[in-house]
Amino acid sequence: MSTGQVPSAAPAPPRVLLVEESLPFRRVIREALTAFRLCEVDDTPVAEHAFEMALRKEYALFIFSLPLPVVSGDLLDRLLTRAYPLAHPGSHTAPPVIYLLRPQDRPAFQNIQRDARIKGSLEMPPRLDMLLSLTEKLLPARSSTPAV
Repeated sequence: MSTGQVPSAAPAPPRVLLVEESLPFRRVIREALTAFRLCEVDDTPVAEHAFEMALRKEYALFIFSLPLPVVSGDLLDRLLTRAYPLAHPGSHTAPPVIYLLRPQDRPAFQNIQRDARIKGSLEMPPRLDMLLSLTEKLLPARSSTPAV
C-alpha cells in the first residue's frame, strides 16, 4: 500500500562557478572537481557572463582567475559580494572564492587575500593535489572515485 507520500528528491549537488580564459585549464579543473568532489561546475571565460550566471543560480564556491579581460577576477568578486545576496534571498554573503594565479599575479593577490571569503589560490597550470587540498573543506568528496 502506498502512503501517498512522494519520495523526496536527493538534494542537488553544490555548484561551482569557474571563470578562466584558458579552455584547457577550465577543462582540467572542471574534470578534476567533478571526478573527485560531489559538485557540478559551470564555467565561462568571460566575467560578465559569470556575473549573470551567479545571479541566476546558487553556488557553493567561486573559482576566478585573477587576470581576466575587461573585468578582473577580484572586481568580479567585489561586485558579486554586493549583488549575490540581493539575487538569492536567504544568502547573507557570496560564496567563498579561490583565485587562479599566474606568477606575475602574486603581488596583486597578496593585497586582497585578507578577505575571509578568500580560501586560497591555485597557481597555473593547475595541480590536482593543490586543487583537491583547497576544495577539501568546501565541497564534499565523491563516495567512490573513478578508476584511473
